[in-house]
Amino acid sequence: MKITKEEIAHVAKLARLSLDEDSIALFTKQVGDILAYMDKLNHLNTEGVPPTSHAILIANAFREDEMRPSISNEAALSNAPAKEDGVFVVPKVL
Repeated sequence: MKITKEEIAHVAKLARLSLDEDSIALFTKQVGDILAYMDKLNHLNTEGVPPTSHAILIANAFREDEMRPSISNEAALSNAPAKEDGVFVVPKVL
């Protein structure tokens, strides 16, 4: 598929981009190269290849949740500048 300078200028106008002639020429070449590569990929035999949502397998790298001891309420509040009834006291934000 070949792309023209007019098509690049039209897309730039739709995107409200102001492009000079040098930029339009550059983007025309770059988009043309991308489309030529995509056309090459269209000629590959993909029969029998199942569709995928990701190119590589993705696995969850997180650990399992497990209960563990944590800091006590008293220790957490020990350096608080202001505390009341076991919680931090902070300025009101309106």
